[in-house]
Amino acid sequence: MPDPKPDSHIAQRVTISLPDGVFRQFEELMTERGFENRSQAIAEVLTQHIADYYSLKGNRMMAGTITLFYDHKRPGLKQEIADIQHENIREVISSLHVLLENSNTMEVILVQGPAKRLRQIANKLLQCKGVLAGRLNLTRTLMPPIQTQPDEPVAPTTPDK
Repeated sequence: MPDPKPDSHIAQRVTISLPDGVFRQFEELMTERGFENRSQAIAEVLTQHIADYYSLKGNRMMAGTITLFYDHKRPGLKQEIADIQHENIREVISSLHVLLENSNTMEVILVQGPAKRLRQIANKLLQCKGVLAGRLNLTRTLMPPIQTQPDEPVAPTTPDK
């Protein structure tokens, strides 16, 4: 298994041959996406492909998003989505709701945890009646810990009077 944090300062030279059609599409992708050179474009494509591979392979710790599109007028749907997020509070970091046209909502849920668990959460959300579409996107790069255990107990706060 490759090192999860390869040294980005060391580069390896690789020579590849591509069918003409694939090469032309790749050149078009490079231009449209604004890559400075082929090495940069190939590195990004490979990085995404490797992340996709590991997200399907097993229980590697990964971070990413679950993007949902749903009809927010569907009775009980928002509550069902919120309940699933609460059931998985260790993996769900936050969510963003964007109101779209025609009573639709896009929800982007930030997640981190074992890839297999994140796929299970995404599948459960996508199975909710009223969810029109969705996708799980993962990366091997992790977020730093959001909360850590305090060194000593924190005194309870009292409300201001």
